[in-house]
Amino acid sequence: MILSRRSLMLGASSTLLSGVLPSLATETKETKIIGGLAFGSWWRAVLPFQIDALEIKIAIEAVIASVDNAMSPFKNTSEISRLNGAIDTDWHPISLETGIVIYESLRIARLTNGAFDPTVGPLVGRFGFGPITGSSITGYQSIQFRENKLRKTIPQASLDLCGIAKGYALDRMADILSARNVTSYLLEAGGEVLARGHHPQGRQWQVGIQSISGDPSAFQRIVKLDGVALATSGDAVNGGKEGGISFNHIIDPQTELPLSNGVASVSVICETAMQADALATAFMVMGSKTGLALAEQEGIAVLFLIREPSGISEIMSNQFSRYIVI
Repeated sequence: MILSRRSLMLGASSTLLSGVLPSLATETKETKIIGGLAFGSWWRAVLPFQIDALEIKIAIEAVIASVDNAMSPFKNTSEISRLNGAIDTDWHPISLETGIVIYESLRIARLTNGAFDPTVGPLVGRFGFGPITGSSITGYQSIQFRENKLRKTIPQASLDLCGIAKGYALDRMADILSARNVTSYLLEAGGEVLARGHHPQGRQWQVGIQSISGDPSAFQRIVKLDGVALATSGDAVNGGKEGGISFNHIIDPQTELPLSNGVASVSVICETAMQADALATAFMVMGSKTGLALAEQEGIAVLFLIREPSGISEIMSNQFSRYIVI
């Protein structure tokens, strides 16, 4: 299975549907909720009540299985595992959907100057958060991609798409609904959310970004979503301790160490969940100063939560403020 941002998730979530804990979400006379397991966590869809939910559930689960079978480094038979096992510099044909994700991962790697790096797998594995082995990363520049073919300029290079593939799956799930003329819905996969249209009651879809205060029912912010996706990455989901030093699951590709830059979480809103997924990790690595500068330059909506001696502080881009309800 694909584990987003190496976090294992274990049913945890950084974003919650309309301010309601997942375990408490129930159907109403206007809505229908379907869901299931996905990528070591769960997925959920809030739909208009009249929708044929069974047919949609089957189609969504087929998408989840397809993405997992193609891009999970935890499956020896996956396309990514086969590519990682090819210790050569030959050109290898790849499937369309894997190609889409690789292309976007390399684009975001260039945009963030390597803060998001799809070759980070060996470092992640070194700290016990993934199955990819190796002495070090080779850098995203070691991966060449063209016309659905991939080549490694360094034979030992490997790909880890866990920080972006779940977002791609969420976009594909949205495509399933749009193809069936469902214009209003809210989708969530392991804490990442994508929404279109309006709630059947006529209001905008609202999503809570969980506070890092330790209270699972507390929200830092409530944001409105329509035609966009929200992804949150943080240091509280998975971590460990060695030699008395605590560390989290997000690895800085430059230092080759877990993050220790004071950023507790980053929430990103983009047109696609794939972009939001990868950028949330990238901004965690970049930190609030460099990350905010890039966000303002590119018009990206981002919210940083920073651990300060006095508590938690917020830093957000101008674009993010437009989505805030509370």
